[in-house]
Amino acid sequence: MADLDAVIIGAGIVGAATTLALTRSGLRVAVLDRTAPNTAGSGTTAGNLHIQTIHTRRPGQGTAVDVEKLLPLQKSTSELWDVLGDTVPGLGLNRCGGFMVAETEEQVHALHTKHRWEQSAGIPTEVLTGDAARRALPLLGPTVEAATWCAWDGFAEPDMAGPALLQQAVAEGAHLYPGTPVTGLGRAGEQWCVSTPGESWRAPVVIDAAGPWMATIAALAGVPLDLTPTSLQMHALAAEPDALRVLVQHVGEGMSIKQDRRHRLVLGGGWPAGPFHDRDAAPLRDDSTAGNLAQVERLLPALYRTPLLDAWTGPVVTTPDEMPVIGGIDDVPGLFFAGGTYSFTFAPLWAQVITAIVHGNTPDLDISAFSPARLVRQPTH
Repeated sequence: MADLDAVIIGAGIVGAATTLALTRSGLRVAVLDRTAPNTAGSGTTAGNLHIQTIHTRRPGQGTAVDVEKLLPLQKSTSELWDVLGDTVPGLGLNRCGGFMVAETEEQVHALHTKHRWEQSAGIPTEVLTGDAARRALPLLGPTVEAATWCAWDGFAEPDMAGPALLQQAVAEGAHLYPGTPVTGLGRAGEQWCVSTPGESWRAPVVIDAAGPWMATIAALAGVPLDLTPTSLQMHALAAEPDALRVLVQHVGEGMSIKQDRRHRLVLGGGWPAGPFHDRDAAPLRDDSTAGNLAQVERLLPALYRTPLLDAWTGPVVTTPDEMPVIGGIDDVPGLFFAGGTYSFTFAPLWAQVITAIVHGNTPDLDISAFSPARLVRQPTH
């Protein structure tokens, strides 16, 4: 049984960033993953860095995200991504900037509203008319009535970012255990005992960064969290090199498109896949493919003629209020949670927040609205 300062459960982007941050703070850290790291949620996402405010609902989503509340967090995480870019080789970080487009009068109004929020949060955006946006990006179609530009938007290559963070953390002293599913999590005095089929670890601190499996891990510790795994669908189109040099999103619909290092046009936006499966990838949905491609045809018609290369699905974890989960619960000492909405974007920020809390410090940002305590299921009688 190994003794450590902290055990992190889940080696996706949030777990990887937190492992690096805690290791750099001087702690002895182990990170465990149920399978191979970066093969579930983090590695299958679109990998966008959402710095300007985006749409409040992905396709089929009921509850709207309170996007204004997240803007101070987005500003902070933007700065931290730059720090990682300077200190972690091979992140695949691309701060290309991004357009958020609108097609209706109501959506144009939303652009102006969010622009005011962004100004208040210290995030630089500019509102352009449709014609001005087309001059800046001639690929935009005639239905675009306005757009906001944010130079801080971008993405990180999802197959590179998490592994790069893990590799750097291991190089700096962390211990990585892939293929190590957690089967038990209980208190032993002032320590947590983390059990797996082959070994167990003791540590005063455990971080549940298990993404779609966060509730499963919490339940092992006797914490019933109202979290739901959901599967989303991504698509890739073939394109010539440098066909699209920026990120394009939609203010009123689930839509994102950019070009990755392999010259693929990667489409995201939260389109639903089939039902979540604990072990296998969720099935594709033809209506999501058709809907996502219809957006490209309308918004970026010159790119629509490129062939569909690939489609895949990946799981995320959702909350009833569609907001992030970060922090601990008062009567469960030493157990912390990090994930939920915008997990890829917020990974370095959640790492910083968890590191501050573990060391007994107050985080720079108020995260009380995102406490896991709000998600504890009350017993039914």
